[in-house]
Amino acid sequence: QVQLVESGGGLVQAGGSLRLSCVAVGRTFSRYAMGWFRQAPGKGREFVARINGRGSITYYGDSVKGRFTISRDNFKNTAYLQMSSLKPEDTAVYYCAADPVIGDLADPTRSDYWGQGAQVTVSA
Repeated sequence: QVQLVESGGGLVQAGGSLRLSCVAVGRTFSRYAMGWFRQAPGKGREFVARINGRGSITYYGDSVKGRFTISRDNFKNTAYLQMSSLKPEDTAVYYCAADPVIGDLADPTRSDYWGQGAQVTVSA
């Protein structure tokens, strides 16, 4: 079992930056790929980014490429999502997820563990 706790959400103006953190409690953190999804009001959960256990492979959704960066610190059991050049359409609840298989983190229905979510609001 893995428990995930996000932090770092908030309100920011368009063009600004935020960093989300996701602390994992439980089994060996480095054995899990980590991912971020987001869900805007009235929409489905959208893939944002994922990273493998060693932090050497990353993937991004098309809407965030070049603006968001996923990373992890296995000594701190923490994954991060650095968000820059934020746009109002980035407004959503952001969820971190963990799964032993990085490919499963491309699909929210296949990801094993979830955090509680962090609200990110970008004003125009």
